[in-house]
Amino acid sequence: MNYAEYIATFASGDDEALIQRFFAPDCVMESASGSWHGHDGMRAFLAWAHDGVREVPRPQKVVRDADTIFVDIDMDFHATGTRPDFPFGPMLPGDCVTVKFFASYDLDQEGRVRVLKTMTWPPGKGVTRMAPLGAHPTQVAGYHAYTAAFSNGDPERYTRFYTEDVTLALPSMPKMHGRQAISDFYTGMFTRVRETLTIHSLDADDERIIADTTSRFTAIEDAPDFVVGALGKGDHIDVRVVVTYRLRDGLIAQIDVNRAGEPQLFRA
Repeated sequence: MNYAEYIATFASGDDEALIQRFFAPDCVMESASGSWHGHDGMRAFLAWAHDGVREVPRPQKVVRDADTIFVDIDMDFHATGTRPDFPFGPMLPGDCVTVKFFASYDLDQEGRVRVLKTMTWPPGKGVTRMAPLGAHPTQVAGYHAYTAAFSNGDPERYTRFYTEDVTLALPSMPKMHGRQAISDFYTGMFTRVRETLTIHSLDADDERIIADTTSRFTAIEDAPDFVVGALGKGDHIDVRVVVTYRLRDGLIAQIDVNRAGEPQLFRA
């Protein structure tokens, strides 16, 4: 097994590719919470574990011989959905928790995982930390957690990704300065119109993120004076935008939103 490729596939979020490429058909996974057998068992476990949560491994030490791999992993879990039953504590969109895992992999003659055993420390104990946003797969997953928190209308969580002096430039709006100003603006807007973000593509490095995005504005109350276009309750407007985020120390310091198409209105 090429363990670096295993980790890259795991971090991509493609659970089916992970199972098909790296696990034997008769594999067994054993942990404190139970045992899962074969590809179907792995599918069921990963579907449950990754429901609304992106899991990104960051190996710290890897020891191996011909048929065994032992790894010390810092595992980042980024919430894009609501998981009150998550085994490491309840999670809401935008939350992140890091857990120390120890994992041993027994390999078959073809280098596939035959037996996987895992154990964990308590969340946050003995782990390393990364800046929230940037080029690493866990930081990209963090960005998706940020957009999920924003779409969920949760300023307590989405503003965690901002510097205190962040600025926001929107089409046809004065520039906003500061974390509190942005929070106040969207909290007021969301009383009548909710904005949800759909990410089509993403280019990220440690200095900036560029996201091709559709913003959907849905009226939960009549909003005849809404800046993008008049909305009645239940109507929505879709706007394709390109959003550029400038980063400082892994946090968003500047947001520039530019339209990439004309608004499309959909009546309820």
